[in-house]
Amino acid sequence: MKKLIVAAALSVLAMGAHAADEAAGKAKYASCAGCHGPNGKSASPAFPTLAGKDAAYLTAALNDYKTGKKNNPMMSPQAKGLSDADIANISAFLAAQK
Repeated sequence: MKKLIVAAALSVLAMGAHAADEAAGKAKYASCAGCHGPNGKSASPAFPTLAGKDAAYLTAALNDYKTGKKNNPMMSPQAKGLSDADIANISAFLAAQK
């Protein structure tokens, strides 16, 4: 877990001084809602609820899918299309949800 947090922190530092934009994250998240539910609250046990998860954890997970460190037939293609700013924004939006 510590390695994951460190990796996420380094990812955020690598992005520079980009301040996460929750509103932009909500807009970009719209394509994720079909599986993960509105505002990150999944109705299906097949897809995890993401609302309220730590932004650093979400950032690290999305970056792992984007880079191929983690491979999932549904998530990997979705993450590959995200910019670093998109990932930061989506993570901030989801972390702010209850």
